[in-house]
Amino acid sequence: MPHRAIATLQQIVRPHVGLGKSRLETLCLIVVGMIGARTVNLSHVACERSSTALVASTYRRLQRFFQHARLASDWSAPLVIALLGLAGPWRLVLDRTQWKLGTRDVNILMLAVVTRRARVPLMWSILDNNGGTSDTGERILLMRRYLAVFGAASVGMLLADREFVGVEWMNFLNENKIPFAIRMKEKLIVATEDGRRLALGSALRKCRGIRTFRAALAGDGVCGPLWLNFAARRLGGGELLIVATNTPARAALAAYRKRWAIECLFGDAKSRGLNLEDTRLVTPRKLALLLGLVALAMAWAACTADRLVGRKTPARKAHGYLAKSWFRIGFDQVRKLLRHDPTAAVTPWLNLAPHSITRE
Repeated sequence: MPHRAIATLQQIVRPHVGLGKSRLETLCLIVVGMIGARTVNLSHVACERSSTALVASTYRRLQRFFQHARLASDWSAPLVIALLGLAGPWRLVLDRTQWKLGTRDVNILMLAVVTRRARVPLMWSILDNNGGTSDTGERILLMRRYLAVFGAASVGMLLADREFVGVEWMNFLNENKIPFAIRMKEKLIVATEDGRRLALGSALRKCRGIRTFRAALAGDGVCGPLWLNFAARRLGGGELLIVATNTPARAALAAYRKRWAIECLFGDAKSRGLNLEDTRLVTPRKLALLLGLVALAMAWAACTADRLVGRKTPARKAHGYLAKSWFRIGFDQVRKLLRHDPTAAVTPWLNLAPHSITRE
């Protein structure tokens, strides 16, 4: 593990992270080490440290970092945005990922920022519900945290799949002026402008091409009916893609195609990149801290890919998809530079503006 990269990175991020010298050095050691080792497993990260210290000593140091380091819950989000150089408004995607650690479910509700060249975790909640879906309260709480840091004006569009529906949730987004495009289930009952109540699938059974219309979701004890714009088209296998939005319907349907980026992000964080599922951390606070480090590593890779490719178009295979994803282009380049030119590897971090993030 190159000392120059760690020392330079530590110097750059010191004004932005409220940690003492030793803890900050360990933070940088972990970010650099997980990229070099291609895993978040601390025993492997410890082996990446190039010093005379015993691997067991380094491993214990990493463990103590997660045991004692205290940072605000969303400490990494402003760093990610600054590192990517985003000025807003940007596109957000909400989704959930989970895996098994022994008999225990690790269940994460994640909000990611997605651009043409990047897909990076921004904020998240560790769910304690045995692998079940998120509820309205958990989604609203996550979005309130986002709004407290960035504000509603930063959201170009929020994209989410069929799990993230409900009148109370969507009414919250609408009241807070957050543009959204959320996929709806075919069996959902809506009220049309001509007064009929029927399932979306029934209303769209003859749908060919793209169809747009306006309808209301039924209210509950908390919220009244919510009128939204809908857009639908039939997919290749005959399934309907139905999107509800508080913006123009056709534009929202086109934007929804970017929702898949978060599925690619999960692959980048797991088997195609940092092997997040290798972690043995299950305590929510420690796991949330690890996710912050993963987000920084992924933003680092995205910036590096952008600098490396520039205005060129990456190579594509015969089927039209990129031969290498933007993440892998940047990730592989960071790993190479850390071994041969550590100073150049850390260059993207110079994007950070001089502001501070305080401790809890």
